[in-house]
Amino acid sequence: MLEVVMQVIRPICTADLDSLVKVARASGHGFTSLPDDQLVLMQRIEDSVAAMALAADYHFGQQNQSYLFVLEDLASKQILGTSGITSAVGLNDAFYHYRISKVVHSSPTLGIYNPQEVLTLCNDYTGATEIGSLYLTDQARGSGLGIILSKFRFLFIAENRHRFNTRIFAEMRGVTDDNGHSPFWHWLEKHFFQLDFPTADYLTGIGKKSFIAELMPRFPIYICLLDKHARKAIGQVHPNTEPALAMLKREGFSYTGYVDIFDAGPTVEAELKQIACVKASQKLSVAICTRNNDESVPLKSALVCNTKVSEFRAAKIECWIDDIANRLMLTTKQAKALNVAQDDSVRILVIQS
Repeated sequence: MLEVVMQVIRPICTADLDSLVKVARASGHGFTSLPDDQLVLMQRIEDSVAAMALAADYHFGQQNQSYLFVLEDLASKQILGTSGITSAVGLNDAFYHYRISKVVHSSPTLGIYNPQEVLTLCNDYTGATEIGSLYLTDQARGSGLGIILSKFRFLFIAENRHRFNTRIFAEMRGVTDDNGHSPFWHWLEKHFFQLDFPTADYLTGIGKKSFIAELMPRFPIYICLLDKHARKAIGQVHPNTEPALAMLKREGFSYTGYVDIFDAGPTVEAELKQIACVKASQKLSVAICTRNNDESVPLKSALVCNTKVSEFRAAKIECWIDDIANRLMLTTKQAKALNVAQDDSVRILVIQS
């Protein structure tokens, strides 16, 4: 039996504000990109709407654009999740990371060789494209929707690659306890900030980052000087983030020694052309058809995206592919959900079972 399209990914709009506020509150501490602040969230929506409205031939340049999407249940009209893309970080304000590097203290005369790892504050990702704001509500977890909500971004970027950098990265949520406290930040707070993690995280989320440059240590931090709990947290992810990290690694993302300045969660990156689902995706034209219930014609499960921007739609569907004609066969209902018509182009990623 052909499954009906139940959920669709689309650009966020101003009518989604209340739902976005609920997502921000549910996401908890450490989810910096969606702070629990209605004015900031409204600005995020407006920024995304403006980015989506740019001319189709808009090219990536020295200006950041923010794209925010929602996963909508078509029957209930509920928002089940969010996902975002930032085209070029650090152009409007400084974007910080800690880079882990090594220094060596040695004395050949005394026969002493002592390598040490240090954390150095940097802006190395300035201009790179960030994927983030990925959140799935409790009711939608365990359904496989999280993978779709993550992967569609790569297809959107691939289809509109002139809008983005080829260097793509994602910050993984670091280790925090049930009260939102980070062991890594606890050490920094004690010695430099006198500002708890939830407060620092919130200030960053609403764009008030000046305290970082004012209070952050100006010289490299020797990791060996941190307490054992802070050291252990470096490069580790929150348990809820482990599936997302595993998925990104399967796509070709790797950890290159950069961590978040607040919770020390790892940052992973990949070149766009090396991302697995980008390489596996293909462009097809749409053919609207009526299913003839011929069970000999195999169905394929696929993530399908239209090639529009402000009217973008993506969904996981069961469909038929005519490999000879390079056509994607859709029912009328599927085409409507994807906002496509006869002979329109789509980008498709077949999902292997």
